[in-house]
Amino acid sequence: MNIPKEVQFIIDRFYENGFEAFIVGGCVRDNIRGVTPNDYDITTNALPEKIQGLFDKTIPTGIQHGTITVIVQGNSFEVTTYRIDGEYIDNRRPESVQFVSDIREDLSRRDFTINAMAYNNNLGLIDYFGGKDDISNKLIKAVGDPDKRFNEDALRMMRAIRFASQLSFDIEENTFSSIIKNNHLIKNISFERIRDEFIKIIMSDNPSIGLKLLADTKILKHIIPELDTCIGFDQHTPYHDKDIFNHTLSVVEKVPKVVHLRLAALFHDIAKPICFTLDENNIGHFYGHNNKGEHLSRKIFRRLRMDNATSNMSCTLIKEHMNVLVNAKDVALKRMINRVGKDLVYDLFKLQRADILSSAPPFLYLEHVDKMESRITEILNSKAPLASKDLAINGNDLINELNLKPGKELGNLLSHLLEKVLKDPNLNTREILLNLAKQYIVYNK
Repeated sequence: MNIPKEVQFIIDRFYENGFEAFIVGGCVRDNIRGVTPNDYDITTNALPEKIQGLFDKTIPTGIQHGTITVIVQGNSFEVTTYRIDGEYIDNRRPESVQFVSDIREDLSRRDFTINAMAYNNNLGLIDYFGGKDDISNKLIKAVGDPDKRFNEDALRMMRAIRFASQLSFDIEENTFSSIIKNNHLIKNISFERIRDEFIKIIMSDNPSIGLKLLADTKILKHIIPELDTCIGFDQHTPYHDKDIFNHTLSVVEKVPKVVHLRLAALFHDIAKPICFTLDENNIGHFYGHNNKGEHLSRKIFRRLRMDNATSNMSCTLIKEHMNVLVNAKDVALKRMINRVGKDLVYDLFKLQRADILSSAPPFLYLEHVDKMESRITEILNSKAPLASKDLAINGNDLINELNLKPGKELGNLLSHLLEKVLKDPNLNTREILLNLAKQYIVYNK
């Protein structure tokens, strides 16, 4: 296996001092798969204080759990003493850990066989639980009793689904059945931890695999019930050939691997079930689902403790995704840029194309998205004024020149002036805007 020289130095240092050490977990799995690991974890029979004594630079990252960060040539590596876990509290964390001397005991507490292997150049591959065979067979399989593993830490159920999604592996039958049996335990996990696993699922190369598994195991109804409602929801329209959930999966697959884009794709139709109506011809309609979808998505993002920047970008795209403008005038496109933002507007086009291509053919609106993008690029390249900050006059100018006060009326006046300039950029001079402001004040007295 490929072991970086810094990692080999750490392993050699343990052997030189009468201990043993191995690379362990994901880095072993990735090496077997022929993939370069992102990082290397090391496990040893040396106790934490011994680890600290063997190396010049260490950080007691999680010393109570036996983990010391060893720094070699500026690179950090986690080194953990062999351990077994005590009783688990609330399906989340062990009440205590016990250090042991046998690596088999350490590997037996790990989640899945593909993560329960160790390796060094002295002893080769340590694989007590068939992890290498499960990699060959593309299986995610719990170490030992899956019920016990998931009761220890219920987030492991989502980790199984995440690995299936990332690696395009199947979940072994007993492990899968155990996830279904224990899906309710996910309610004991913090939404911060759920969010992190969920983001990894939707950011994988095959997010639909993970999303379908979340649905099939009934975990989805516990973490995002609004999305679970979309499963099997017939849209009753000739414009769609899939139910809402499967249409959504297709859109997620078709947008680039960018967090706010994947989230916008996932939730762009989240409000369709609550906006659904049938007309006299038995055709389905979803009036206002983009606006309601924005509000509903903000609630979901708050629940998932999503950061504000990601939430705001995703919600803007969700709200705007229906605005495919046909033969739009420049002023309408400028308003779109102003609402969405210069950078985010191109992500909007990516979402709209994915949405159209995930609907029923023919995909007639694609050319309108192309035209919008082309014309908006021309507008941006022309440096035309697009926002209040681009005006030749600002709020302080209006306060000083026209004896106005800060507040809502001043904001309305700036919006009025911007609308004038969006329609005719030639109006964007200080003198003209002052005159327009005076006219607006007289007219609105």
